[in-house]
Amino acid sequence: ELPLVVCDIQRAGPSTGMPTKTEQADLLQAMFGRHGESPLPIIAPSTPADCFAAAFEACSVALRYMVPVVLLSDGYLANGAEPWRLPEVAEIPDIDVRFHSDPQGFTPYLRNPETLARAWAVPGTPGLQHRIGGLEKAEHGNISYDPDNHDRMVRIRQAKINGITVPDVTVDDPDGNAELLVLGWGSTYGPIGAACRRVRKNGLPVAQAHLRYLNPLPGNLGDLLRGYERVLVPEMNLGQLALLLRGKYLVDAISYAKVAGLPFKAEELENVFTDLINNH
Repeated sequence: ELPLVVCDIQRAGPSTGMPTKTEQADLLQAMFGRHGESPLPIIAPSTPADCFAAAFEACSVALRYMVPVVLLSDGYLANGAEPWRLPEVAEIPDIDVRFHSDPQGFTPYLRNPETLARAWAVPGTPGLQHRIGGLEKAEHGNISYDPDNHDRMVRIRQAKINGITVPDVTVDDPDGNAELLVLGWGSTYGPIGAACRRVRKNGLPVAQAHLRYLNPLPGNLGDLLRGYERVLVPEMNLGQLALLLRGKYLVDAISYAKVAGLPFKAEELENVFTDLINNH
């Protein structure tokens, strides 16, 4: 119920020998690593420059929906660099923070019907005192042990995440007849894109899509995945996103996993894509 941004810059672990190497192995932890049903939005930047925009977006989501947000970057992005134009302050959308101020009829946990966010009142404001902390409160903030209220609160927390506005995922399929879709997230964006361009240069069709929102997932993702004969998911873990996609969309996503503490190389992925296309 509190706006908070948690920056997880993933590295190879758990270990003491590779603390500066890159990995993407915290996705399931970010998705499910809490006590009980307490889902959180997850945003993953794709390039060093995108880290700024993704962090700004994470702050906007946290404040609009009154929820903690996980910014899921990794060591490859943290140690990377690219040319980037500093944005003008006037170009950046305002983050509007509105504190509740009217004590008349104040109900601390009455939710906005659009965002399901509670009102934000500064604790201790005269006339607006309320209980804070915990997840099982009724609208007035009193702690509840009621089973039906627990069920309702669990479903509200999930509905709040499901209701976050997420742009549709777009696909790069210039030939329009690709049977293989390569789906990535995070820092795999660069090597996947370079490998796809190499494969197309060799006369083979391949489609690419990349996820920025990992929770909630884009609304059109299921239809997109089902529109291709095969879906390949390269990840620097043992197939965590592929596992989630299989469970949610019942799509036979193929995992290409690497957990060496090193990023993918374009040549490596080019060979994988080419073999999948030619050996169908």
